[in-house]
Amino acid sequence: MDYDSTEIPAGYDRARDHGPEVLQLWMNVVASCAGNQRFDTILDLGCGTGRFTEGLAAHFDAEVIGVDPSTKMLDKAQRKLRDRRVRYEPGCGEAIPLPNDSVDLIFMSMIFHHFTDPHLAARECRRVLRDGGAAIVRTGCRERISSYPYVPFFPESRPILEDCLPTATIVREVFESAGFSTVSAELVTQEIAADYTMYVEKLLAGGDSVLAQLSPTEFQNGIDALRAHAARTGDKPVSEPIDVLVFR
Repeated sequence: MDYDSTEIPAGYDRARDHGPEVLQLWMNVVASCAGNQRFDTILDLGCGTGRFTEGLAAHFDAEVIGVDPSTKMLDKAQRKLRDRRVRYEPGCGEAIPLPNDSVDLIFMSMIFHHFTDPHLAARECRRVLRDGGAAIVRTGCRERISSYPYVPFFPESRPILEDCLPTATIVREVFESAGFSTVSAELVTQEIAADYTMYVEKLLAGGDSVLAQLSPTEFQNGIDALRAHAARTGDKPVSEPIDVLVFR
């Protein structure tokens, strides 16, 4: 999806920022997946508005380069920038704007399904990683579709997800074909809203590229169904599963 042709960047942070506890969860996951090693330089590939970028810099005391193809997303990231260890560059996974052997870790969040050529993107990751470096892929996978909290309320989203999301096996095969070995694969569950009323407000912010493909009627029907569900469930928190695959 070309984010610059949509209004998704405008509401992305309101929709996808789940608070400091969730950010810390993911920093701990990254540290654990990478063996708690020291990093000098990290690439946040597909950084979007930078919701993980400065967290990576602070947690690992590292230089972090955020790369994204969307001018609108990078503009929002740049306007929020406070950490001198962070810089942002336009670019994409298929043409990473960095020299060979220049980073120790690559973090990718929810971008695999946006690659136009996943095999080329994996080869580019291999090119810019130093020997011994790790690539961490945080992604939605086709196997989890039934567990995503909005799918029962937006049934038209299911075929879109089935079409665009990879299986975990596909992700592994793509990176292994580029010379990586698979270190681990795990499922991490994150809380994305304290209750379904808050979840509705997050979805209304318009930060989801799948829901953005629904018709206005389909989207409104889903919101109405979610609101009815929220009235029945009260303060029940909303969680979603995320696949994390680690390659070296």
